[in-house]
Amino acid sequence: MLTLEDIRHAAETLRGVVRRTQLVHDPYLSELTGAQLYLELEKLQRTGAYKLRGAYNKIQSLSPQERARGVIAASAGNHAQGVAYAARLVGIPATIVMPEEAPLTKVNATRALGAEVILSGTDYDDSYQEALRLQKERGLAFVHPFDDRQVMAGQGTVGLEIAEDLADAEAIIVSVGGGGLISGIAAAAKSLNPKVRLIGVQAEGCAPGVESFRQGHLVEWPAVHTIADGIKARRIGDLTFQVMQRYVDEMLTVSDEEIVQSIVVLLEKSKLVVEGAGAAGLAALLSGRLALPGRKVVVLISGGNIDLNFLSRAIARGLAAVDRYLIIRTRLPDRPGQLAGFLKLLAERGVNVLDIQHSRIARNVPVDQAEVELTVETRDRAHGEEILAALRQAGYEIEHEH
Repeated sequence: MLTLEDIRHAAETLRGVVRRTQLVHDPYLSELTGAQLYLELEKLQRTGAYKLRGAYNKIQSLSPQERARGVIAASAGNHAQGVAYAARLVGIPATIVMPEEAPLTKVNATRALGAEVILSGTDYDDSYQEALRLQKERGLAFVHPFDDRQVMAGQGTVGLEIAEDLADAEAIIVSVGGGGLISGIAAAAKSLNPKVRLIGVQAEGCAPGVESFRQGHLVEWPAVHTIADGIKARRIGDLTFQVMQRYVDEMLTVSDEEIVQSIVVLLEKSKLVVEGAGAAGLAALLSGRLALPGRKVVVLISGGNIDLNFLSRAIARGLAAVDRYLIIRTRLPDRPGQLAGFLKLLAERGVNVLDIQHSRIARNVPVDQAEVELTVETRDRAHGEEILAALRQAGYEIEHEH
């Protein structure tokens, strides 16, 4: 079983290597959730996620002969960068096997850190099998992303820092993939404060930890469907499950839509760029699936390595979910000035037009009319209803959707 001494030893190993990340009280999110909410910003690590802690601690535990041959790992992205950077610090070669569908930003970042990247398989578990094959073929040391005592101890140093910064924390919420982060944090936090609650969060489309926790034995997830690539693991670890059974109090799931909304709220209100896996913990509170009114709650913001193309889609989806987008359709007489008049009415009510489609040849549109579809930005649903009422009062026939 992972011990507090293991984690304290890891903290000494990591001194001067990893950043001691901030624990920040967030007034807006506290008001929104009813909890006294603190964000642990592991996204600010050199590699954009907490993974450097476990990777470096594991590599330093290897013998000189093992280090000389080099290390290998399988990862969807964050562990890849952690291992690559740790290997570069130590001065040894690293090989990383990543899924073929891994975010390009994570693949490029791993290569930029000097690692050999091999793309294989459709998800982490496929990449893991290929990494095991290459490990035997090349005689490399394997750095597991979660199911390893030294890796868990490294991740557990986050728990030590939380205990030092907020000794009376009442709950810690952690997103869960294979279980390495929550295992390490739980072992540290519970050893120092047995009253603190440890709560794990997984995506609905990949929740082997939740099912294993509920059933009392390891469960393999049949098919993975989630935007949170950092927590895409079909199965949690044997070692991590033992620690979770001992120290974790609750496990629950959130939907991808709730994760997206959490990403948008963190970006807009907390000015933080966060990936799906890093936002899952907060999603549990924002969605109402978890309520901790008045409690001192720490939420792990575990990573910020989000693909910019996906971020733009997430922003659009998140704004639509809270009625900040409105799609309006109407028909206008096909004469000069008609569209200008329509847009003038919108502008007078503070509406920003994001997109406009204007067609004279759409099917079922009379020859003397044009069909117009606009996507507009509104303040909220009430503002949208106000706009629709004003357009109808002005004589326009309107179809719409939020």
